[in-house]
Amino acid sequence: MAFPNKPISYLLGSNGPVHALTYSASPGTYILAGSADRSIRLYNPQPSTSIHPASSHITKKNSANPPAVPEGRLIQTYSAHGYEVLSLSVASDNARFASSGGDRSVFLWDVASAQTLRRFGGTQQSHTARINCVSFAGEDDSLLISGSLDTSVRIWDVKSNSLKPVQVLTEARDSVSAVAVRGPEIVSGSVDGRVRTYDVRMGRCVTDVIGPSVTSLCLTRDGKAVLVGSLDSKVRLMDRESGGCLKTYSDPEWENEDLRVQSILGGKEQYVLVGDEMTGTPGRNGEGRIWAWDVLSGELKAKVTVPWGPPGHEPKRSIGKDGKLKERSNVLSCFAWRDNGFGDQYCVSGTSGIVTVFGYH
Repeated sequence: MAFPNKPISYLLGSNGPVHALTYSASPGTYILAGSADRSIRLYNPQPSTSIHPASSHITKKNSANPPAVPEGRLIQTYSAHGYEVLSLSVASDNARFASSGGDRSVFLWDVASAQTLRRFGGTQQSHTARINCVSFAGEDDSLLISGSLDTSVRIWDVKSNSLKPVQVLTEARDSVSAVAVRGPEIVSGSVDGRVRTYDVRMGRCVTDVIGPSVTSLCLTRDGKAVLVGSLDSKVRLMDRESGGCLKTYSDPEWENEDLRVQSILGGKEQYVLVGDEMTGTPGRNGEGRIWAWDVLSGELKAKVTVPWGPPGHEPKRSIGKDGKLKERSNVLSCFAWRDNGFGDQYCVSGTSGIVTVFGYH
């Protein structure tokens, strides 16, 4: 099957760049988007009924010439963060989700009531800087794992009333940019160029040296390999047992040396997907780019141009200090693939704040 490169819906509503995307737990009907505007939004990307009532002015206007790509429905907005939202994780029962960002606290939310159930932070044992990543862990999602700019990974017990973390992992020498969890293992990636695997039961930490700053992690479904994004314009698939590099994905035209751009596995682990800093060749009219490589062969399978948003949502023109028009590009920094890479659609977003959903038609 060809790589899905046609948008099937747009998700609007964010008032700033989107930094975090995730699908609800299987079957992954909904999408959560965390934004720089301090809010988290829950969408249905493909509602079965019209967003606007049949009698509305918009419906009558659109029925004459329906939009080429429909808009998803905004279901709920979650507001409690005082700073940008940088990471999201959904519990397997879909009743709760966790978020983190510039607040130095991890927020645990009730999906239905849109209220926070708990906030892990604000004590002497809490994170002392922004929290880059958060993930559920443990049986019944009873733990939360958070990684922060303060170089620590902290483990929080969701069920206890204590505000202290259960454990603090302080091996990293620089900001922790990504965490991934599998059973009793916590995998963390750091700006110090290391991927560390903690076996919490055995009390063991194994360090793999990547070199350049690590920006994202994505475990394979069998847990035997991990996809590592780093700031040297390369994405690596690493064997977790031996620490060896199984495959490197790169392209002369693809640059990633400055920004935290997420890379994920998708299409039943057939593809490696990553965004683009857009520094080499800026996009026209605020476009962004997705790069997709074949996991096994390492060859480039697709280079997809992503518009800023639907027609009528072009980027505002801005004048630079030199008096010239500044080209704006849609730097796609966050990705999510339905069903942890095994579903039939994926979504991307970044600078424009508009989430573009792609799928197999």
